[in-house]
Amino acid sequence: MDEFDRRLINRLQHGLPLVRHPWQALADELDAEPQALRDRVQALLEDGTLTRFGPMFDIERLGGAFTLAALSVPEERFDTVAEILAAMPEVAHNYRREHAWNMWFVLGCATPHGIAETISRIEVQTGLPVLNLPKEETYHVGLHFAV
Repeated sequence: MDEFDRRLINRLQHGLPLVRHPWQALADELDAEPQALRDRVQALLEDGTLTRFGPMFDIERLGGAFTLAALSVPEERFDTVAEILAAMPEVAHNYRREHAWNMWFVLGCATPHGIAETISRIEVQTGLPVLNLPKEETYHVGLHFAV
C-alpha cells in the first residue's frame, strides 16, 4: 500500500461526497482522476487490503434486523467455520477474538424472523451453539481507523 492508497482509504472511511458526481468530487479533493480512484478501490478489494466497499444501511428502518453473534469454535475447525459464515449473505463480517467465544459476526436479515432462522441454520451447519447478542439501544459513534 502506498501513500496515495492510505489517503484514499482514510478519506473513504468518512463516506463518498453526497453530490451528483461523488467520484469527481473525491478526485478533486485528492488531486486524482475519478477512474483512477475507482481502479484503486477495485485493486485494494482484489488484493484483500479492503474486504468490502459499499453503503451502510440502517436495516431496521428498512424493516429488517441485525444482531451481533458469537461462536466458540475449536481451533482446528476455525477456518472451516469461518468459510461457512463467509458464504452466507446474511453475515456482514466475522472476526477472531481472544476469548472463549472466539468468532464474532454480525447478521443482517430482511426480517426480524430471519435472524432466528439464520442462527438456526448456522447451528445446524456448524454443530455449534450461537450466542445471540441483539441490540438493546442505539448509540452513534464515529469510527475511523487511520492507515
